[in-house]
Amino acid sequence: MNEYVRFQSVVPNRRGRFPGVFALANGLARTGLLTQQDAAWHRSANDRGNAMHTDPTTVDPDCYDPVLHPGARAWFRASSAELLDMTRAYLDLLDRYGVGWVELRTTSPGRITYEDAVQCVAVPATFEENWPWPQPS
Repeated sequence: MNEYVRFQSVVPNRRGRFPGVFALANGLARTGLLTQQDAAWHRSANDRGNAMHTDPTTVDPDCYDPVLHPGARAWFRASSAELLDMTRAYLDLLDRYGVGWVELRTTSPGRITYEDAVQCVAVPATFEENWPWPQPS
């Protein structure tokens, strides 16, 4: 059975979503909060990551579609050591800037809309459809 890992914000954004590690780091960069050294590292790290791993939207542009796949989010395969190692440096960056994050692990990330050797995109389960016990009458 596959295990999946996700690193995300501990607090929701304005839309009620919990951004993942790369979105959080990109937000720091986009808003100009990074030092020059960290901004240069971030640009370089993003370039390396983009060269190493597939952006799911280049294979399936609809994998995050909010109508077809509401709440879809990315998960890393726990077996993808290279991707997880790369992610650690991003987590260190978030720590330096006081951005809270949490690590989630699961064998059931939800309804998968995209999957490759190192990651998947999945729509999380909903209470109504996936609660394992009958509702009280």
